[in-house]
Amino acid sequence: MIFVAAFSAFLATFNETFLNVAFTQIMDDLNVGVATVQWLSTAYMLGAAVMVPISAFLYRSIPTRKLYLFTVALLVIGSAVCASAGNFTVLLAGRIVQAFGTGMLIPIGMNITLEVAPKRKLGAYMGLMGAMTTLGPSSSVILAGLFLALADWHAMIWFFFTLTVLCFICGALMLDNISRLTYPKLDALSVIYISIALIGILYGISTVFMGNLKLAVAVILLGAVFLSAFIRRQSRLEQPLIKLTPLAIKPFALGVLLNMLALLVIFAMNIVTPMFLQSGWGVSALAASLTLFPAILLSCFFSPLAGRIYDKHGAAILLPLGFILIGLAAGAIGLTHSTGNIYLLSLLYIPVICGSALIIGPVQSLALSNLSFEENPHGVTIMSTGFQIAGCLGASLFSGLYSLYPTAGGGFTASCLLAAATGALGLLLALLENKWSNQQAAYHQTDRMTGIAAFMNRTPYSVSNRATALDALLCMAEHKTSGLPIVNDQTQVCGFISDGDIIRYMGGLEMEPNNFSLRYPLWQSLDKLDDRLAKLSSLKVMELATKEAVCIEQNASEQELFHIFADKRIKKVPVLNQGRLSGIVSRSDLLRQLINQAMARQQ
Repeated sequence: MIFVAAFSAFLATFNETFLNVAFTQIMDDLNVGVATVQWLSTAYMLGAAVMVPISAFLYRSIPTRKLYLFTVALLVIGSAVCASAGNFTVLLAGRIVQAFGTGMLIPIGMNITLEVAPKRKLGAYMGLMGAMTTLGPSSSVILAGLFLALADWHAMIWFFFTLTVLCFICGALMLDNISRLTYPKLDALSVIYISIALIGILYGISTVFMGNLKLAVAVILLGAVFLSAFIRRQSRLEQPLIKLTPLAIKPFALGVLLNMLALLVIFAMNIVTPMFLQSGWGVSALAASLTLFPAILLSCFFSPLAGRIYDKHGAAILLPLGFILIGLAAGAIGLTHSTGNIYLLSLLYIPVICGSALIIGPVQSLALSNLSFEENPHGVTIMSTGFQIAGCLGASLFSGLYSLYPTAGGGFTASCLLAAATGALGLLLALLENKWSNQQAAYHQTDRMTGIAAFMNRTPYSVSNRATALDALLCMAEHKTSGLPIVNDQTQVCGFISDGDIIRYMGGLEMEPNNFSLRYPLWQSLDKLDDRLAKLSSLKVMELATKEAVCIEQNASEQELFHIFADKRIKKVPVLNQGRLSGIVSRSDLLRQLINQAMARQQ
């Protein structure tokens, strides 16, 4: 399944810049101007950004495989429309459909990675995702240049269409339903607020250097107003569209910012460097793209390597080292490009891109590792929104700065020095991230050593209180467990469902023997086993569950846990931290702890 997630990340980032290379040819073929053709990029960016916040809701509402195939189907349909377009309106419509798919594809891919990656290998898995995120936009420029040299833009898009079909087939064959569905309620007003906010902010940023500064600032301010309204509304909702509580966790919030800085450098340098090579040195578009190829190729090696280093040693060295490489190499490019040596530029470009590769996977792993399992979809949404903002800001800020200078050399020098300054800022923030992460780790280490938290399962499987009995049964079968806590949207335990509860139901019995009103309909209407099985898909899990679930606080003693198991005669107990589910402990967990203590005393 990680292959599907990585392929998705590559496809989504590849598509962001793939068509931009063909703008000149599209202008000639469809008889449109620069301002018009630019909407292919602007509309795509806005459409993708709007879908990112909704992805968290969809991921928790629709089975993984069905959602993934629907998302890739949007890319397939949009690509077919674009490739066959005979006028600009049809081309733009297809591009917007593509954007809707792309906006959901990266968050879904990251969520799949978090679901399937073992915690001890999270860095390696996220490193692979980071490699695809770097490879996508970089390789698209090279392949687009090759296609335009040999054919036209229609053939170029048909090639991308083929990739989307292949991705669809891979998803259909390899992907399972792995997400935990909680069926949240969609708040339409939140969708409207965040859509207007992102459209305003991103459109304003993208147009700030286009000659109408007042309009750009006004649109950005409008977006900021709606963003503020969105944030206030999320704090009041029982079921927010995006939980913003992860941003209160310092290592996560700073990790999002560091990820944005690294992505900003990649997007910016991949735009201004080919631009300078063509306008300043007179190099062809294809040759300019090939100049970047060694750096792109090596980044695919460094990203997984950085992930493996993170798994063994953490991010303490990787993040500062990555930003040091970015700062020094970008500054060196800006100061030495006047030599006209394309080989030197290609060589210095390697540490810029590889430095980013050392950052992206590890910082995403580090940031998301500070969240609970239930917060992961929201954390991924926040991270992916930052991805969209970084791409827009990098492209607009650096290309705008480049255009302010009368000569290509002056603009390129300024852009490179800005990238170097970004590296210096990133270095300072990376050191702060290491400090905060160490503090957070120390807190959790202390927390783990208190009471039963030392040996409980800290990643418990659970089902939503809005799930069906069939959802609970499938979850038990998938994770090979005999019982599940039932939680509400605040991860508070409101019940417990066991395999015994479902067996009693299938046998025609109810949970409460004295409640004849429940017993009568069961033996009266469910005469056949098939009928009872069919009813599981519509029966709410809370109708079968034990509603007064026995729980224990994670700082409780082992003796208290022994009393609960002996007195209640149950197999598992949900563990709470400040009223929220933080783990689960079984009788076998307790006995293993007892054995470990006995062996330690003998030694």
